[in-house]
Amino acid sequence: MGRIAVIGAGMGAMAAAARLAIAGHSVVVLERGDTYGGAVGSFARDGFTFDTGPGLLLLPAVQRDLFVKTGKEPLERCVELSQVEPASRHVFADGTEVFLPHASRAGVAEALDTALGGDAGALWAAFVNRARDAWDRARRPLLEEPLWPNWEVLAEREPYPALPRKRLLRRDLVATTVSGIAELELAGEPRLRALLESYPLEWGLDPRTAPAGASVLAYLEQTFGVWSVGGGMRELARAVHERCLARRVEFRFGTAVTRIVEKDGRAAGVELADGSVTEADHVVAGVAPAALAAMLPGTEPRAPGAVPARPGTASRLTVMLALRGARPEGTAYRTVVHTTDREGELDALSGAVPGLPERPTVAVLSTGDPAGVPDAEHEAVTLTATVAAGAGERREDLLGLAERMIDTAGRAVPRLRERLLWHEVRTPADIEEATGAPGGAVPAPALAAAGGRLLSPSNTTRVPGLYTVGGWSHPGGGLPHAGMSGALVAGLIVEGPEFRGSQ
Repeated sequence: MGRIAVIGAGMGAMAAAARLAIAGHSVVVLERGDTYGGAVGSFARDGFTFDTGPGLLLLPAVQRDLFVKTGKEPLERCVELSQVEPASRHVFADGTEVFLPHASRAGVAEALDTALGGDAGALWAAFVNRARDAWDRARRPLLEEPLWPNWEVLAEREPYPALPRKRLLRRDLVATTVSGIAELELAGEPRLRALLESYPLEWGLDPRTAPAGASVLAYLEQTFGVWSVGGGMRELARAVHERCLARRVEFRFGTAVTRIVEKDGRAAGVELADGSVTEADHVVAGVAPAALAAMLPGTEPRAPGAVPARPGTASRLTVMLALRGARPEGTAYRTVVHTTDREGELDALSGAVPGLPERPTVAVLSTGDPAGVPDAEHEAVTLTATVAAGAGERREDLLGLAERMIDTAGRAVPRLRERLLWHEVRTPADIEEATGAPGGAVPAPALAAAGGRLLSPSNTTRVPGLYTVGGWSHPGGGLPHAGMSGALVAGLIVEGPEFRGSQ
């Protein structure tokens, strides 16, 4: 078996490392920082602990598969995994509220009927059925297989079966974007629009231009549900790291890679900042495209014919709140407080208007996890808003937005200002420092159509023996996708270029 050098200790990189080690390879992970997990970090102060990355887990089957394939101990023995019920609470611009249940499409339709009236539930249920068709058509090529050499088929093919609107003596109207679905298939109902658009918005995608196939983002949550990890998502990173150690993966922290070493036209190892070389038969890079390109002067890190590395356009501003007083009974784990200025938010995110949004959509996370607070008489709350990558170069502008986010969250959290003990702000610059992604960009999941602009670069590269893993490579961003990229890279190395994904 061969020697594998893995650059970075993010979740996708560790998933690949564990799978390669169980296949008999000797694996060393080289991480420039002092810890593992990449974007899955945490912040602690005065007995409060907050996730600084994702706070919820989608598609836990991906993590379960990793643990099953790399050892006898299943995921649930390593972390406390719980379904979130209700899955979410939404507070709309007009003050209307709705609680959406976990993984129950019928329950979601009933909740929407009750909260919004009319035929809101039926409209949404019919939409989710069409989104299911998009998922069925795109799931395997987008998530379970290496990126096709003829990826242009994915770029041109729209998986969402849009519902045509008949017009007398004129061509039928069909939705080609997420906003088009809201207008043509959800009757332009503003609260349904806000609900639908919140899914691509979370990933920095402008719903006015995001392809209709992005509807799968809503389908995934409402069909498979959302899950929490006891002690915070950092516990999942710990469990994956420990699984790697159990499989005898070597970790070297504080070790920066400066160059990919090539020999006879293929990757043969990596050169470190101290000038030493770690030889390897294969190199797996779990870093942003710009960082990898710097390690390969004059060489584009992608396979012939593969999609170009798309730049990250969105980041996140996170505000961590320490509150006095117990968490109110009936508090939802996650509340989405929708903007009262949709066009302003989208224009700021897309760059059509420079600067930060005045009133962004704010996700409010209140986990109720006793591990996150000093005692039962305190509450830890995390606020998140999507902003453009590199937005707000002046920290005072970001701090001003953080204050507005707190005011917005007050629509969902009773007596928020008077309960506030202190707050900490995590900016795109902080994300850049932790992950190395320019501007603190957060990669979105890969999506079909849109001319391929939302696909991610393939896991193979133009340098034989060099592979990419994690959110910046196929199949894109998000914890489930990062885990899938680890499985794909391991398959390509173990089985070779004929590997076609899990069966």
